[in-house]
Amino acid sequence: MADFNLIRVLNSSQKGCPLGKNEIKSLLGLSNPEEINLLFKAARNIRTRHFGTRVFLYGFLYFSTHCRNECRFCQYRHSNKSLDRYRKTKSQIMSAAMEMAGAGVDLIDLTMGEDPDFYSSEKSGFKPFVCMVKDVLKKTGLPVMISPGTLPDKVLAKVAGAGVSWYACYQETHNKVLYATLRQGQDFKKRIEKKKQAKGLGMLIEEGILTGVGETLDDIADSIIWMRDFPVDQARVMTFIPRKGTPMAGRKSQDNLRELIIIAVMRLVFKDRLIPASLDIDGLCGLEARLLAGANVVTSIVPPGKGLAGVARNCLDIEDSRRTLARILPVLKNCGLEPALPGEYRAWIKKRQAMNSGIPVKTRVMAC
Repeated sequence: MADFNLIRVLNSSQKGCPLGKNEIKSLLGLSNPEEINLLFKAARNIRTRHFGTRVFLYGFLYFSTHCRNECRFCQYRHSNKSLDRYRKTKSQIMSAAMEMAGAGVDLIDLTMGEDPDFYSSEKSGFKPFVCMVKDVLKKTGLPVMISPGTLPDKVLAKVAGAGVSWYACYQETHNKVLYATLRQGQDFKKRIEKKKQAKGLGMLIEEGILTGVGETLDDIADSIIWMRDFPVDQARVMTFIPRKGTPMAGRKSQDNLRELIIIAVMRLVFKDRLIPASLDIDGLCGLEARLLAGANVVTSIVPPGKGLAGVARNCLDIEDSRRTLARILPVLKNCGLEPALPGEYRAWIKKRQAMNSGIPVKTRVMAC
């Protein structure tokens, strides 16, 4: 935009003023390295104001890589026969969860595809899942996030009643045409409604978008605005990684700069909320850049020796112990950050849940 003034916009945002769509889009489109660094610095300043130097750490447990869906971007799509899959037993899940809890993570992220073993019989198929979630909650004593797809209403109510703190159900984009291309055969509105239901049940919501899948700056800006207005409690962006066995395997990879810029813009928009730096795209080597862009959560911490996989890159940095706290802590220190103290994360959750209890699903942002 001809009248876009970067310094004015960054200063205004750091004072607490909301960004309009045109400002968000202009920030997303920055290409000058000096201007991008100014954006990152502003994002870090806002993070420091709301979170100090504390960073939250998430243990990741992908307990079933079976899925009934045909997402064009995902290596775990049902028709991909080139992939070795697994379905962890309850004892294996508990062993990994207890190891992560013992290492000092703040949350256990329980993730699966829409496994046909659960979804084929919705009345009884989810009993083992609900039982497993309850045991992880009880035995680790940690908050739990679930990312199991579009759970039936009654099952979602059961896990909420059991004390699950978070529900993650990503759209990947809020452009309905692009969504239909990426998540073929899956209803856009249904995923939105599941998030609304989970929020109404008292759970916090993580929403996520993909970059590098054919989206425009308008699409990204619209997604950020949608997440702001919902409102989500944790906003995630990940760069698409082309994978063998998918229709998008031949798509050219995008570098991580756009992801970093989106993280920084999200921090300007979601000042007091959580924004992850995932280890699943670039591994340990990409962590510092994401933290310097304004992220305040490290996700996809995976213990070695458990046969667990990642999402975008199923084996990156796992078995060579590069997704462990021992390897992550020096990176935090190098960024002037430190892991949250015991209890700080749970206190943040309680505060956020209390705020949400008085907020309708659709909110308006006050003008500055």
